[in-house]
Amino acid sequence: MDNSPDSRWLRITGRLLGVAIIVGSLAMAFYVTRLLYHRPRTDDAVVRVNLVGIAPHVSGPITELDVVDNQEVQEGDLLFVIDPRPFEVDLEGAQANLLLTESGLQATSNAVTSATENVKQLEIEDAFAANHVKRLESLVAGKFVTQDEFEAVQVKASAAQAALAQARQELARQQNLLGQHGDLNAHLKAAEAAVDAAKLNLEYCRVRAPFRGRVTNLNISKGEYAQAGKQVFALVDTRAWYIIANFQETYLEYIKPGMAADIFLLSYPGHRFQGNVEGIGWAVLSPDEETVGVLPSVTPTLNWVRLAQRIPVRIRLEAPDPNKPYRMGMTAVVTLHGGTGDATMPMQKSPP
Repeated sequence: MDNSPDSRWLRITGRLLGVAIIVGSLAMAFYVTRLLYHRPRTDDAVVRVNLVGIAPHVSGPITELDVVDNQEVQEGDLLFVIDPRPFEVDLEGAQANLLLTESGLQATSNAVTSATENVKQLEIEDAFAANHVKRLESLVAGKFVTQDEFEAVQVKASAAQAALAQARQELARQQNLLGQHGDLNAHLKAAEAAVDAAKLNLEYCRVRAPFRGRVTNLNISKGEYAQAGKQVFALVDTRAWYIIANFQETYLEYIKPGMAADIFLLSYPGHRFQGNVEGIGWAVLSPDEETVGVLPSVTPTLNWVRLAQRIPVRIRLEAPDPNKPYRMGMTAVVTLHGGTGDATMPMQKSPP
């Protein structure tokens, strides 16, 4: 065994180097672990945006198509037109019915006025006949009036009472026909509502963009029959873009709403985008469980290694750069900052 000073020095240096390597490895492992939990990172992320299906409120053939696939539209822009002719006819019919209703109501109102005056006149006659019977009743006992005259007066009083009852019934019938309830006339309101509905359906023939976005999945052409409530195409809501990033459940304790995020898209290498965490998903579908009747059916497993479930985290993206536009489905790599609002640059709001 070589005990020379050079040999001993080499052995000491080797041991020190080995210890340094072990300590350095442990320190690096601790640093990387701490970095992963305080700055969670994932490459399982995609760009997302809300899609709104455009469906007409009325049915009919498309007579005008003013957009093409992938075209950008502004709020209020005309998208397509459904043949308005049937709805124009419906509007004319509703307006004509309104005029007839107003004319009929005027006639019925006049009849109500006449019936009211007739009731008032017959009430006076009935009251006079009843008083006349009372006056003659005391004269019959003294034979100042004959029994025949008294009975004739009674008959007239009964006839006046019957006429009054009939007039009141006629007045009630005319009032029912008029359909008046306070200051509101039911027939008139129904006719006006029909006109409003016809006007609304006619307006629905011109379908406009509800917001700024881009047309997508346009697979129709002029002449296509559009069904009410059935989507014709979709509109991409470009006002707000976000990332759905799937993080392992072991990182969730360190992810909070409001945390700043650095985002890199494979489409634009080397360019950093920014965003903020909006929320963390509360439910994911488990492929191993199902419900049979009222009891859950859980598939038994003998796996020794348990893989951490990935939970979606929604991250609101900054306003898009016109030279680097976002597209739904782009692959992203996301790194979160350990803390809320500590990004190097504040997130910009999307333009209105």
